[in-house]
Amino acid sequence: MTNDIYGPFPGGPAFLDALTDGQRARSEELGANLDAVERRIAAACDAAGRARGEVRLIVVTKTYPAEDSALLAGLGVTDVAENRDQDAAPKAELCANLPLEWHFVGQLQTNKVRSVVRYANRVHSVDRPRLVGSLSAAVLKAERAELGCLVQVALDKEAGEGEGRAGVAPADVEALADAIAAAPGLRLDGVMTVAPLAGPLAGDPARAFGRLAEISTVVRATHPAATMVSAGMSGDLEQAVAAGATHVRVGTAVLGVRSPLG
Repeated sequence: MTNDIYGPFPGGPAFLDALTDGQRARSEELGANLDAVERRIAAACDAAGRARGEVRLIVVTKTYPAEDSALLAGLGVTDVAENRDQDAAPKAELCANLPLEWHFVGQLQTNKVRSVVRYANRVHSVDRPRLVGSLSAAVLKAERAELGCLVQVALDKEAGEGEGRAGVAPADVEALADAIAAAPGLRLDGVMTVAPLAGPLAGDPARAFGRLAEISTVVRATHPAATMVSAGMSGDLEQAVAAGATHVRVGTAVLGVRSPLG
């Protein structure tokens, strides 16, 4: 492995020249996968009557090495996501000179907050008032720019399911959104969900993401700038785009099947 791919970031042919044969092969594989995902997103936007520019791709790089993150940057990817701080922190440090925005999408414990705010541009998984307070305090102490936050919505909790799962019940979204918007150092960017595994919306991502769109509309009535709707993954990005998602989080379709430990 060569450190050249981690920056200063040259981009273009200069980046490709720094790759080993193995890195070049992996870059070609990732590039082909990205092209396929791009075609899917473009087709979904066309079917929904939306402009392609309305939907942003976030590549979920969890369980994959920092080298893949660097190769993705070389291919023009601007947004990557991680779900565990112990994996994300060293990757983000190694890739600090690359033009990447880091999204934290996993369940976040308060004892990891100080670490996460060192590198994350956005946290998609805000689901309780205590976490809001911890994030705010950590951002202020770090004297960094505002941290973008999304309310993670657990749609299964609307039907009394999903006890113990990450995310806030739809009925509690507005109060948590208000808390984020009022917290110093935080910026309310919107809402996020994962297609539910239980309840009446389980197995029906189109309806699930439609419900998230309704919740987003309610939040934006009070917080007009909170326009992000983070929804959809490799298997259901088309339904998410049809429902109005502004950001889709795609991992497997770009990077390949994850290891069992992922």
